[in-house]
Amino acid sequence: MPVFLKETLYSKEQFEEFSNVLNKKISNFDKDKFLSLIFDKQWNCLELKQRMRHVTKILNYFLDKNYEQATNQIIEITYFIIDKNILKKSFIPISLADYIEVYGINFYDHSIKAIEEVTKLASCEFAVRPFILKYEQKMMQQMLLWSQHKHENVRRLASEGCRPRLPWADALPYFKKDPSTILPILKNLKNDSSIFVQKSVANNLNDISKDNPKIVLSLANQWIGKSKNTDWILKHGCRTLLKNGNMEAMQLFGYSSPELAKIEDFKIINKEIKIGEDLVFSFNLFNISNKDEKIRVEFALYFLRSNGSHSKKVFKINENIYSANTKNHIIKKHSFKPRTTRKYYSGKQKISIIINGNETNITNFYII
Repeated sequence: MPVFLKETLYSKEQFEEFSNVLNKKISNFDKDKFLSLIFDKQWNCLELKQRMRHVTKILNYFLDKNYEQATNQIIEITYFIIDKNILKKSFIPISLADYIEVYGINFYDHSIKAIEEVTKLASCEFAVRPFILKYEQKMMQQMLLWSQHKHENVRRLASEGCRPRLPWADALPYFKKDPSTILPILKNLKNDSSIFVQKSVANNLNDISKDNPKIVLSLANQWIGKSKNTDWILKHGCRTLLKNGNMEAMQLFGYSSPELAKIEDFKIINKEIKIGEDLVFSFNLFNISNKDEKIRVEFALYFLRSNGSHSKKVFKINENIYSANTKNHIIKKHSFKPRTTRKYYSGKQKISIIINGNETNITNFYII
């Protein structure tokens, strides 16, 4: 029998360990009652996020009814878990952040104090979203302060919490239109030494680029070449622009003109495949320039949708410095194994090759 992620991240052993922590930090804590309320009749039917909220509600039952005192308890619980280095592979501590999101919106000062501490254990990027929506100016000033915090998790929260398109989070529609209040935070973090923070800054820039590409390109032109960390952030932050073939982004990162590369002998080895099989294709890439060129090689798949239209997704093959006047044979396969994030439909699909943003060789294949 397969073991589901929700079972791994919410195991009975982990709840036993968590309840032992609560027993030390909450007076008159009833461990048996806590566990019985967690593992109620509905528990096995709950999905991952539903389990998180369920734990939050049960936690609220046992915490102090005064919110200030409750957040003090949450901070003490957080410190204890960090100090003992426990529950590292568990989702249970996420409910400490979720508690602040659910019950703390009207207690700004106490909530912000708790968020700053809890995020060192369990990221509070979801918890801060309602506070940004309700207290935007004050909250963004706080995020700016956090961007200079000594703890990398707090600095990362400053960026991650205000991403305009943070997946599975409350939307921040105003930031999609005008991300100007985010930019000072990203400026503070653009050369951060932590890869954890760097990835968040890059993801924030990538979010912004989807609605405001000119803003991101302007920042990239200002910041590029200043440090290795910043250059990595910019490259990763411009990934959607690069996948979309934005020529300004291509030039910024040193890719040659697409006319200097030529594709020949594009072949699909198996034009009819079944779900679960691999699509295999090959082609020859020529650098027809008289000098070495930086070439980004990608392919696009146009997946058939249920309504008969196609959804395009771009995949990277490689990017290299290709020698002058050389031929390079490339063979690639793509798996069509069933995935929870994509449903495949039988019928005509499409594939293309993309060289430095220029799409060529659009060809049909079929899922049967």
